[in-house]
Amino acid sequence: QAQLVESGGGLVQAGGSLRLSCAASGSIFRINSMGWYRQGPGIQRELVATITSGGTTNYGDFVKGRFTISRDNAGNTVFLQMSSLKPDDTAVYYCKGLFEMVPGRQYQYWGQGTQVTVSS
Repeated sequence: QAQLVESGGGLVQAGGSLRLSCAASGSIFRINSMGWYRQGPGIQRELVATITSGGTTNYGDFVKGRFTISRDNAGNTVFLQMSSLKPDDTAVYYCKGLFEMVPGRQYQYWGQGTQVTVSS
């Protein structure tokens, strides 16, 4: 089993910044990718950003250069630096990991979510 623990959410004023962290642990053979998704009130969960084991990043269209995903050297912690935050960014942010627990078999894991609230 694998676990994802998120931190860093909170309340921030519009235009401000927040940094989210997500640490993976457990009996993981290989981390293929990790990333962030978000779900606002009445909205489907949507992609924020992902980063693969090779360092390839992908962002949701709404990010428009405001957010940056990165990871630590060990590759088991990812960070989401969010800047120029808007009230529309208010959502629960979920960390997602795609892990091989045994070689060749990939599993999807989700964190518990962290609330980000942007006030106007």
